[in-house]
Amino acid sequence: MSSILKSAKGLPIFLGKFLFSILKALIFTIISKPRKNVAGEIVLITGAGSGLGRLLALRFACLGSVLVLWDVNKDGNEETCRMAREAGATRVHAYTCDCSDREEIYRVAHQVKNEVGDVSILINNAGIVTGKNFLDCPDELMEKSFDVNFKAHLWTYKAFLPAMIANNHGHLVCISSSAGLVGVNGLADYCASKFAAFGFAESVFTETVAQKQKGIKTTIVCPFFIKTGMFEGCTTGCPSLLPILEPEYVVRKIVDAILQEQLYLYIPKFLYFIMFLKSLLPLKTALLIAEYLDILHVMDGFTGQKTKD
Repeated sequence: MSSILKSAKGLPIFLGKFLFSILKALIFTIISKPRKNVAGEIVLITGAGSGLGRLLALRFACLGSVLVLWDVNKDGNEETCRMAREAGATRVHAYTCDCSDREEIYRVAHQVKNEVGDVSILINNAGIVTGKNFLDCPDELMEKSFDVNFKAHLWTYKAFLPAMIANNHGHLVCISSSAGLVGVNGLADYCASKFAAFGFAESVFTETVAQKQKGIKTTIVCPFFIKTGMFEGCTTGCPSLLPILEPEYVVRKIVDAILQEQLYLYIPKFLYFIMFLKSLLPLKTALLIAEYLDILHVMDGFTGQKTKD
């Protein structure tokens, strides 16, 4: 009986907070949410040597952030470092780091903390895709997918989150994928790793809420396939609804989401509708829609293993 009374007393507070959150969301749908200032923030980007990582570095360089660039490709990372300086960054630090190696992540993270300071915006962007059917994919490639696409997030969070909590200030950014929301033919290992990254980032977010760590923000990004070379050869049967995305557009949306402290970002917006349908429709019906949109065969033209780490 006491638990029922307690729930009844808490109901008006819950309804008030619920209605306020709905109203707030509607307002910020109509008008843009104020953007935070990231000048002087230490921004670490994994997979910074090419693709999205490089473009993200250049955007944050223009915003006056201190850049920490990680990539397994030393030459590509140094090139990003040079370009960031030309874009206006005054402090850029490039580190060669294999994000599939836990001990190397910890070692380089320790070096960053000693040489640069506490990372305040962590962008887990590094990724790899094999593009093989499950039974055709060698075990070592599947393990590599999980090491880079998911496990690296565990180790970077372990390395940098404690200082964010101590400072009550930080932002965790997970670059997942539309393949982290919906299973894709020919991407079993990639989808599994991106689903894991999404779930992990969402779980840590709920931990920060439960522990009232209001200074720690989270942004989870799920884009459709992007023209970075990583998914070269992939096609879309419905370009008006699910286009292969331009990387500059995606980076602009990601940075805007970070600056507005947006929790979820799906690109394009049609993905929100797909997730709505997924929650309502039986699997067979959803597969009929996917076949109509030609999503089932998006990987047919894929040319081989790609990486952005």
